Amino acid sequence: MRILITNDDGINAYGLCVLERIAAQISDDVTVVAPEFDQSGVAHSLSLNDPLRLREIAPKHFAVKGTPTDCVLMGIHKVMADRKPDLILSGVNHGHNLAEDVFYSGTVAGAREGAILGIPSIALSQGFQPGMRDETHWTCAETHAPGIVKKLLAHGVPRDRLINVNFPGCLPGEIKGVSVTAQGRRDMSVVSLEERRDGRQKPYFWIRYGRSRAIPPEGTDLDAVYSGRISITPLQLDLTDAATKARLTELFS
Repeated sequence: MRILITNDDGINAYGLCVLERIAAQISDDVTVVAPEFDQSGVAHSLSLNDPLRLREIAPKHFAVKGTPTDCVLMGIHKVMADRKPDLILSGVNHGHNLAEDVFYSGTVAGAREGAILGIPSIALSQGFQPGMRDETHWTCAETHAPGIVKKLLAHGVPRDRLINVNFPGCLPGEIKGVSVTAQGRRDMSVVSLEERRDGRQKPYFWIRYGRSRAIPPEGTDLDAVYSGRISITPLQLDLTDAATKARLTELFS
């Protein structure tokens, strides 16, 4: 099995090293194509107005001056053009990708691009406790991800689907199980803009997220992770709202 791995935290991110070790338990044919710099929050963007620069930093390790989507395209159409990968793994992201994160996340976008190109793709993210980013328990993902990925592959990832896996911010032995979940939704009132001033007293802004946690609906990715369970969420490429489509078809017929 050939595996292509990427991320959005950049080629030097520790989570990418973790993902390499995870992938090594599945195959000995692993290629890394990751962004030159941190691309967190770039979503599914493409570099249409800038050239893509490809740099080999070690055998089968490539850095791309571009987005995670660019990296997947570069990996498939250039680096692994002789024989396409059988699996794409994206991550391990430093922080959860839950609920509406899937629209912003470059990690999820890397897996989504793989699904668009017809390759089974899985996004993996490791959470951490609020305010404890520097004490992330990477061993949680590293311990549990190989078995989860192998089981998903044995079952088969349907075409035009991708799998979003999130690990709670705890030690491997503290995991309370695995839940197959639906995409949740946060209370977006926790999002705000913080205005600051630079040295010349000109304003600039940071997007901020509040620390409060609502009680999410049972069965969602938020509920699973908040409860100490690994969340596995199947996502689909087709975003069509079938029920609304049917009503609008009747309205405009």
